[in-house]
Amino acid sequence: MAAKKFYYAVGRRKTSTATAYLTKGKGNILVKTPGKEEFIKIEDFFSGEGSQDLLKDALYPFAVLGENTRKMFDITLKVQGGGVRWQAEAIRLAIARALVEFNPDYRATLKPYGLLKRDPREKERKKPGKRKARKSPQWSKR
Repeated sequence: MAAKKFYYAVGRRKTSTATAYLTKGKGNILVKTPGKEEFIKIEDFFSGEGSQDLLKDALYPFAVLGENTRKMFDITLKVQGGGVRWQAEAIRLAIARALVEFNPDYRATLKPYGLLKRDPREKERKKPGKRKARKSPQWSKR
């Protein structure tokens, strides 16, 4: 049986979706968002004030497995929907799932850190007669 050329996984969080493609490589991680033609480095994607924490969060599976694991792969990510925080969490889940697809032994290492669990919390829909999902208009006695 021949080895796969790439390993593929999807991660989701709220309204964000991230698709990760792992290939053997040198540690390059590229991100593509809708509306952009070219791929950009993940460091540039999470550039900005306070975005270093998001970058650490997105690459947390490699922190758990060891940085030399990151240098074994090139990763291509396609991200859409949601905000930057949710996209980082979707990327984290997609990378962790793709790593487990590459090597099922990684599952025992990643699972105790909660990296293979999808966070199911979604925004609740707005109800009629309410201002938001549950907030009511101010009550007036007279």
